[in-house]
Order: sequence, then C-alpha cells, then structure tokens
Amino acid sequence: MTIPSLPIRLFTSAMLLIWLLAPLLAQGEFVGTVLGVIDGDSLRVMHEGTAEQIRLLGVDCPEERQAFGTRAKEYTSELAFGQDVTVYGDKRDRYGRRLAEVLLPDGRSLNQELIKAGLAWWFRKYSKDLRLGELEPQAREAKRGLWAEPNPVPPWEWTRPRS
Repeated sequence: MTIPSLPIRLFTSAMLLIWLLAPLLAQGEFVGTVLGVIDGDSLRVMHEGTAEQIRLLGVDCPEERQAFGTRAKEYTSELAFGQDVTVYGDKRDRYGRRLAEVLLPDGRSLNQELIKAGLAWWFRKYSKDLRLGELEPQAREAKRGLWAEPNPVPPWEWTRPRS
C-alpha cells in the first residue's frame, strides 16, 4: 500500500470541497453590505449597485406589533446592519424578495441565530432546513425570547383575518 503524495491529497481534498459547496454556489451566492433591516426576517443588501430586498429563508419572526417583533428587528440589526454578509439563494417570493440564507462575517447563519435566540419560528411550510428544526425546540425548552411567553402566536396565525 502506498500513501498518496501531498499534491494528490490536496487535489482530492479541493475537489471534495468543491463538490460539497457546489449546491450553495449554484443558488446565487453574492456578498453585499446590509444597508437596512426592514424587520426581523427581512433586510436590504447591496447587490450589483442596487439595494436588494432579502427575506430570510426558513424563519418567520414575529410581526412588528407582536410581542418580540421589535426585539427580533433589533437583534437582526445588531448582528447584520452595516456588515458584509454572504447571501445564498436565488428563489423569489410572491413579493419579489430573494429568499436566502445569510451568513454573517464570522460564518454564523443569521437565520439560525434568530431561531437560537428564540426570536423566530422555523417556517416548516417553506423550509426543509432540518438544522432550524433542531434549534427551535432547544430555544423553546430554554424559554429564550418568545418562548418565555405561555402561548406565543406564530405570525402566520397572527396576520390571518379573524372572523
């Protein structure tokens, strides 16, 4: 048995890394500065000379007038405003916003950080991201953020017309 030479191992490692990252790169990756935070799960990011509206994929923060809605917006601002972030995603919602995962300069996912802090629900209906599904029960059990409330109402129910 021979041990592959260093160049072959490096090449193999590089190819493996490219193979693992290819799905993310194919999703319309770009780096831009966060120019504004609209609410907890929506921001404006500079992309090709335009402020593009980004809707965080897989999370749903409380609405502004809901409990923790203002806190979710503040937290998103604390983490992302003025930062150069990496945006992954090329699908659009019905309002034309890019649906994306946003990585902060230190590599953390803004989407995941909101769930961890208890400032967003995992939006199961539109997300297959099981990591978000693992983080939500942890925040709930720790009673972080909105989970400190006895019966938090998800935004998709709060905004539904009441009859």
